Amino acid sequence: MKSYHEELWFETKRRMEFVDITDRVEAALARSGVKEGLCLVNAMHITASVFVNDAESGLHADFADWLEKQAPHEPVSSYRHNVGEDNADAHLKRQIFGREAVVAITEGRFHFGPWERIFYGEFDGRRRKRVLVKIIGE
Repeated sequence: MKSYHEELWFETKRRMEFVDITDRVEAALARSGVKEGLCLVNAMHITASVFVNDAESGLHADFADWLEKQAPHEPVSSYRHNVGEDNADAHLKRQIFGREAVVAITEGRFHFGPWERIFYGEFDGRRRKRVLVKIIGE
């Protein structure tokens, strides 16, 4: 069994942003040489997420609006975590969207359903962050 990993780095322009990382993860898959297996894509920061969904801008705007209703950034004083930082909402948003995605690999390609893409979700975009890509298989 082969094992391959690499890290992807991000620094977003906005506090909340969704970045399509499918092409970068597919490039890592090609470098791995794995033809059958699994790919884990994991946000390595507790205020960011990785998820699989559709690459449609209206949907992403709906995600942002919905998340802001679930865990609004303001007022920052409403969160106990915000001592020295103002990112408690980002921790909650990450919890909602999840930490990672696992994608099956078949015949050297991701075995996606229709319209599926891999996204990095940033909820506290003020520092450089990374994503782990871990590929295992044959």
